Amino acid sequence: MRSQVSVSFKNTAPFRIELSPEQALERDVARKWLDDQFTSMECEPLRATGKLLMADRVVVVAQAAGPVKFADAAWALAFAQAASAVLGKPVINVDADALSITY
Repeated sequence: MRSQVSVSFKNTAPFRIELSPEQALERDVARKWLDDQFTSMECEPLRATGKLLMADRVVVVAQAAGPVKFADAAWALAFAQAASAVLGKPVINVDADALSITY
């Protein structure tokens, strides 16, 4: 199944990444990639409780990455693969500024 991940930032065109079935990642691999990005970018949990849902992790990593990281096609593809795998949705829209995600 084809999927698409779109990430938007204020004052920039949305980054749209199309994924073919061959580009899919295993959920465990995707989760580890997101965890590594979350740690390396020194992201903070969205909730005061410290609980971090996978959707929260996707949004926070996107926000921390900013348009500069998404301009790197290889990084953007890895992000899209990871987001698609952990969320299990064919269409994912991330608004990094609003910290929101829709399917």
